Amino acid sequence: MREVALVYLDRSGGLQKFVHDCKKYNDSKQSYAVYRFIISINPSDIAELDATLGNYILHNPLQAAQIFQSVCFIAIKTLSLIEQLQTEAQISILLKPTHLPPLPSYVLSLSAYPFNYTSQRFYMSEGIVITMGTVTKYTQGARFLCTEETCPFSEGFSYIRVHCPGATESATVRTDFVCSLCSSPLQEDMKFRVLGDKQIVEMIDVKVLNALKGYSNDKSHFRIQAFTVFLR
Repeated sequence: MREVALVYLDRSGGLQKFVHDCKKYNDSKQSYAVYRFIISINPSDIAELDATLGNYILHNPLQAAQIFQSVCFIAIKTLSLIEQLQTEAQISILLKPTHLPPLPSYVLSLSAYPFNYTSQRFYMSEGIVITMGTVTKYTQGARFLCTEETCPFSEGFSYIRVHCPGATESATVRTDFVCSLCSSPLQEDMKFRVLGDKQIVEMIDVKVLNALKGYSNDKSHFRIQAFTVFLR
């Protein structure tokens, strides 16, 4: 699937954009613990190229991102795109689909029962924003070092924490991480913390518009429940 991912990036122009993004990192004088790349993908084009990878992206996007992460790491090392990059863990890939299949199973509707949305795949959701919070910062990535000076992991980029969709802040940055080699506590290197913007919005389902008109199509009782969306 790595080969198919590389072929798709080359054909779609994504590889050219990736090289351009790498150049901006390489030309920067700032040191990074995490190099973040947003890759736009067309699920239909990928499915036609390779059905297995297409289904993998639609239904296992977090694992699919690891495939593109591996491809991007090999490309960076082969073409010497970012001289400062040391490990594959320093690359953070965000897959951004251009669209999803127009099928009911890909539409997240919180007005339908039961709520069988247990998989961590892509869904489409349409609603009305009723409340917006202020833009705040969150940790996209962080570098940790072993506190034992004689340990090989007391330097380098072996311990990189990257925020994953759906994870809490404590999953990325905590004080109780320990070294897998010597079991000593890990300490964050604050100079390499990568911050991003996040905003919290409250939404309601578009079907509430019928209720706001003052009448309902049926006699049954109903309630309006807002849901929270994190924009990162």
